Amino acid sequence: MHELSQLKVYKFGGASVKDATALRNLGHIVAEHGRPGPLVIVVSAMGKTTNALEALLQLAHAGQPYATQLAVLRDFHMGVATELQLPADELLRELFTTLEAHLAAATRVAAADFDRHYDQVVSCGELLSTRIVAAYLGARWLDCRPLIRTDETWREGRLDWAATEAALRGALPMAELAQGLPVVTQGFVGGTASGLTTTLGREGSDFTAAILAYCLGAGSVTIWKDVAGLLNADPKIFADTVRYPEISYQETIEMAYYGASVIHPKTIKPLAVHGIPLLVKSFLDPTAEGTRIHDCRHGLLVPAFIRKADQCLISFESKELDFISEENLEVIFGVLAQVRLKIRLMQNSAISFSVCTDFLPTRLEQLLARLRDQFTIHYNTGLELYTIKNYDAPSLQRLTAGRELLLEQRTRQTFQFVCRGEA
Repeated sequence: MHELSQLKVYKFGGASVKDATALRNLGHIVAEHGRPGPLVIVVSAMGKTTNALEALLQLAHAGQPYATQLAVLRDFHMGVATELQLPADELLRELFTTLEAHLAAATRVAAADFDRHYDQVVSCGELLSTRIVAAYLGARWLDCRPLIRTDETWREGRLDWAATEAALRGALPMAELAQGLPVVTQGFVGGTASGLTTTLGREGSDFTAAILAYCLGAGSVTIWKDVAGLLNADPKIFADTVRYPEISYQETIEMAYYGASVIHPKTIKPLAVHGIPLLVKSFLDPTAEGTRIHDCRHGLLVPAFIRKADQCLISFESKELDFISEENLEVIFGVLAQVRLKIRLMQNSAISFSVCTDFLPTRLEQLLARLRDQFTIHYNTGLELYTIKNYDAPSLQRLTAGRELLLEQRTRQTFQFVCRGEA
């Protein structure tokens, strides 16, 4: 089967499908910019639906009443469909029945099996949104759960690329795509060979778009955001942001790794392998230039500022007052991998080793339980991790002034530090 070199993949996040007005704007973008030519549209859950589903699952798992919150979620989706003059009950009834069954079962789920059940519940957000979007656009709805094939690493499924490519190429209606009928599918969601639903990690819809583009040989991917393109900082946190008109894959990978929220960290590699450009554009101003991420060369970029909140700084010391050796590090790294705590920053001295990770209480407790017999462990929570990419003296002064730095690290192009969160 030949590659659809003219295929475009569009990804719309939660903010771009948050209500009926947003969906009308999506329809305008597809009509004005997505045609002619084949188009696959990847859609996230609407607005804050993922957060709402997480809260529902927590209530159900704790044995607390959740009927009111579930009714609010149902009424919201039904209301959007009705406002768009779609048959709401016909579109969504089955999905809400399935969601109710998953929530009812949550009270019987053991803690060790919570993450598996999480994926079954939270994935309903994308199923709901794509049903509405596909019906509104008159597009083909595609269930990606049998196609995006992963292992059973719940909440962060690891992709089986060969099985996924074969499944996608066998399932997509290529003839209809070639004739201009869009396909709408879910971001963030995958499935195992046994038929269970998995998710790709929070904000994983960007990665879904890249998977589709890689496997289908697409010509481009466009991520529609509420910002003007790829900026040097989050405008909600930093003033006077600057848009990058174009930027290399390499530079973007590094920014995403350090926590830049505009791009999911796994998105860039599959696109770079096939040289597929990634466009970041504003759904608020679709005609604006945006940012083109591709294989390019550029001079020194303006400094990029990245903040990650809710961080935890963990320090390990040998109880025998030994030096921190390779054998010690092997043990620590092994347990960090087992409990799935990702290192954002690390540093060692003669007798201690420190890491900065996201603060995930359950995983932190697992780490402590497995290592406290061998190491004396101290940790601080409520911290922030700042990264300055392509730093200079003014940018260092701007971010460090007035802050107590608990840990800092500098390379030729990157400066990182951990500090207490602002009250």
